Amino acid sequence: MRHIRSIYILCSIVTSVHSRASELPEERELTTNFSSMSLRKVPKDLSPITTTLDLSYNLLFQLQHSDFRSLSNLKVLILCHNRIQELDIKTFEFNKELRYLDVSNNRLKSVAWFPLAGLRHVDLSFNDFDAVPICVETGNMSQLETLGLSGAKIQKSDFQKIAHLHLNTVFLGLRTLSHYEEGSLPILNTTKLHIVLPVNTNFWVLLQDGIKTSEILEVTNIDLQKSQFTSYGSQQNPTLENAKTSILLLNKVDLSWDDLFFIFQLVWHTSVEYFQIQHVTFGGKVYLDHNSFDYSNTVMRTVKLEHVHFRIFNIPQESVYLLFTKMDIENLTISDGQMPHMLFPMYPTRFQYLNFANNILTDDVFKKSIQLPHLKTLILKDNKLETLSLVSCFASNTSLRHLDLSENLLQHENDENCLWPETLVTMNLSFNKFADSVFRCLPRNIQILDLNSNKIQTVPQEIIHLTSLRELNLAFNFLTDLPGCSHFRRLSVLNVEMNLILSTSLDFFQSCQEVKTLNAGRNPFRCTCELRDFIQLGKYSEGMMVGWSDSYICEYPLNLKGTQLKDVHLPEISCNTGLLIVTIGVIMLVLGMAVAFCCFRFDLPWYLRMLHQWTQTRLRVRKTTQEQLRRSVQFHVCISYSEHDSAWVKYELIPRIEKEDGSVLICLHEGTSDPGQSMTGDAINCMEKSHKSIFVLSPKFVQSEWCHYEPCFAHHNLSHESPDYIVLILLEPIPLYCIPTRYPKLKALMEKKAYLEWPQDRRKCGLFWAKLQAALHVSLLDPRGTCEPQTFTELNEVFQGSAVSLIRTDCL
Repeated sequence: MRHIRSIYILCSIVTSVHSRASELPEERELTTNFSSMSLRKVPKDLSPITTTLDLSYNLLFQLQHSDFRSLSNLKVLILCHNRIQELDIKTFEFNKELRYLDVSNNRLKSVAWFPLAGLRHVDLSFNDFDAVPICVETGNMSQLETLGLSGAKIQKSDFQKIAHLHLNTVFLGLRTLSHYEEGSLPILNTTKLHIVLPVNTNFWVLLQDGIKTSEILEVTNIDLQKSQFTSYGSQQNPTLENAKTSILLLNKVDLSWDDLFFIFQLVWHTSVEYFQIQHVTFGGKVYLDHNSFDYSNTVMRTVKLEHVHFRIFNIPQESVYLLFTKMDIENLTISDGQMPHMLFPMYPTRFQYLNFANNILTDDVFKKSIQLPHLKTLILKDNKLETLSLVSCFASNTSLRHLDLSENLLQHENDENCLWPETLVTMNLSFNKFADSVFRCLPRNIQILDLNSNKIQTVPQEIIHLTSLRELNLAFNFLTDLPGCSHFRRLSVLNVEMNLILSTSLDFFQSCQEVKTLNAGRNPFRCTCELRDFIQLGKYSEGMMVGWSDSYICEYPLNLKGTQLKDVHLPEISCNTGLLIVTIGVIMLVLGMAVAFCCFRFDLPWYLRMLHQWTQTRLRVRKTTQEQLRRSVQFHVCISYSEHDSAWVKYELIPRIEKEDGSVLICLHEGTSDPGQSMTGDAINCMEKSHKSIFVLSPKFVQSEWCHYEPCFAHHNLSHESPDYIVLILLEPIPLYCIPTRYPKLKALMEKKAYLEWPQDRRKCGLFWAKLQAALHVSLLDPRGTCEPQTFTELNEVFQGSAVSLIRTDCL
């Protein structure tokens, strides 16, 4: 405690020194630390630019004039906790910049002062002086602000030498105090006086004089249980005129309840407005009752008791509790006191601030009527409260604005009514046992709500609209998705870290437009399309997401586990259903247009029909053997032609082939096609039932009819082994450029000239008929089932009248 106080004062001085040094940027500063190194002498190799030197907690017992001669820039020197017995301030005459000197906790018995004009802090506390080490030279240090002193004897004459100095702090760190001249302390002119008492000291006299000395009075190490001095209660007519203290601090206090009673009564009628007692231990029996306390004529506004311990536990609660609650003050704190209960008077009090944190209060506190109409702040942190509705009923008769119920056992059932004051704007309900139902027991005008570390799984939809809520903390709960703000339209700060959030709710981005700060880190995010907008928000929100991006990591799916959200790429087209539908529609439209163009430009339907016909033919051929094909033959010749060429076929070709007795059977589409069958199918059917097939070609046939016969060639290749099965007759010349590219078979035949050409000169017809006779010389099966081939002579009789020799022509 003592060392911490020194460090605090040091930091203040060093800050002041450094702020002044910062005005001189050309100067270099160096801090050298030789603390706790068991040094017996000051090191000789110190850098001349050293500004701060720490030699504390060593074994130094003597300082030489030469130790610090070279440190012209030295500003802070710490020599506390050594074994120094004598000190000559003139040792530092060459250290013109020295501002802070701490020689506390040594074995000093004498000090030789030397006027150092710049010195502001000197600490000589906790040494072995017989008397306070003050002389005339001390009074010449006009810049002095903080002075630490010690001495076994304190007299008025000592302090009169510095009475003209206006000091900020005087610290009396006393190891022993054998004599104190009453009235010595009020001579000091200081803003703050801090006294650390040795054992067996007349606390009452020092307390009375201290209250007359400074605005802030702090007294530490008060042990009235072992004191041999008469208590205040036995003194007659104590005098506290000319009191100056407005803030009174007592630390490390061990006393009886009655002594505490006397202390309060002593300061109650003084200038003290703020009274704090920390680390207090009670012992002994309670004899005095609160009814004997004089509450009149006081300026007291605040009383704080912190870290209270009881050496005895059997105390009259009414006497203890009502002593404080009957005080007509604004602020009362009794914290960390293991207090099981609290009583209030039956009449209204003017408390505005009550702090009963870190006790063991239960719901029994609120079962009796309490009248606190002016109460604005209530802190009940870390108690044993269980029912939130009871607290609300108590609060309804107050003017509460701030309520802290954290670290209790609070719950809320749905059937319990809550009555909160309209003034309540801040609530801390963290570290309790609240479930989702807590949202049905909240003040309508709440602005800041802390519900972290509870058992909340979701924000219910059936709750009142908290239109004033600006900050909501739901961290460390069990939320599974990021809640929306439909009930909190003005929410600007939302904390949902450390939950079980996988994705955002559907209405989060629509209803949480006012949220400026969002903390959703350390959740097990599922990095799918549902999280895409949330990831985009984190990337482009410019500081809105607290902890982005280190605290935002994927947990699912497994292939992305451990990946930061900022590194996850989710294409919009794969997550936006509308955009995906539009994209697919556009693609389908383009494909449709492409298909339509192909159909128009390349006659794609014809190719598809051809492919379909080829497939059907292939399947049928697989199921049909050659023997079955031969048995299905009914005609000798199949003739295919265009209607435009029908006259030539009927009057020129057929009479040359057909016999009068009908022994040569010819298949014509006009007379033998099956009804209901396609033209292509009819052609294939005719070819299957005939030994030979004759195609009469002309420009009209190619342009209008050939599209139905192109598949016939595929059928021929699949179902017939003989290459001379088809005979082509070119009735009129057909230029190759007139044949469409979709007729590759026909174009190939025309290029090879694998056809019989009908002569335009009638005189050459004999040769044509001879070639045709040669092309048909293969034996014809009897269509009525006879398989014996006809002789060539018999076949020749069919073509009698032809005066040409036979010539074989392969058409394919």
